[in-house]
Amino acid sequence: MAKKFYAVRVGRDGPGIYDAWDQCRTQVHGVAGAVYKSFPTREEAESFLSGGEAEADTAQPDPEGAIAYVDGSYDSATGDFSCGAVLFLNGGEITFSERFHDPELSSMHNVAGEIMGALTVIRYCLEQGVPALTIYHDYEGVGRWADGGWKANKPGTQSYAAECRAARRSMKLRFVKVKGHSGDKYNDTADALARKALGL
Repeated sequence: MAKKFYAVRVGRDGPGIYDAWDQCRTQVHGVAGAVYKSFPTREEAESFLSGGEAEADTAQPDPEGAIAYVDGSYDSATGDFSCGAVLFLNGGEITFSERFHDPELSSMHNVAGEIMGALTVIRYCLEQGVPALTIYHDYEGVGRWADGGWKANKPGTQSYAAECRAARRSMKLRFVKVKGHSGDKYNDTADALARKALGL
């Protein structure tokens, strides 16, 4: 089989050249707006990264279902929290921005918003009959509680973990942690939507 070089112009860790598809896929899979292309020589791949005119491939949402970016925020003045989310489904983009007032959950501050963001997109996708959902989040607990990696000690996290387990009976559910405030376009968008819901 002829060797290929995979040039990633826009990906999870920025521009780069990879000599295996699995390495390239890690950089582009589930990354909205990712731009990449394979080449037979390293020179062509380098030319593409430096602005060459070769037509790029654009990463699309998981063909099996949807991808979403979620985030949360908290207003210490009111005790309210909020969630923001960007959902990519069937070639479209749907945004969510919602404020909550729940004294019990608000003790978790912005983490309450993070898990409500995940639940908001999970519930929406279940209603739409979506078979698979990948959720990108910047707070580790969003995925850890859902996957059982962290013990859910508070009523809010216990309820969240239980709802995720129930959702998995109807859909494939995957969680991917991203670094917060690192220039990830859609993570930043989810953060802005959460803050907007609180008027921050």
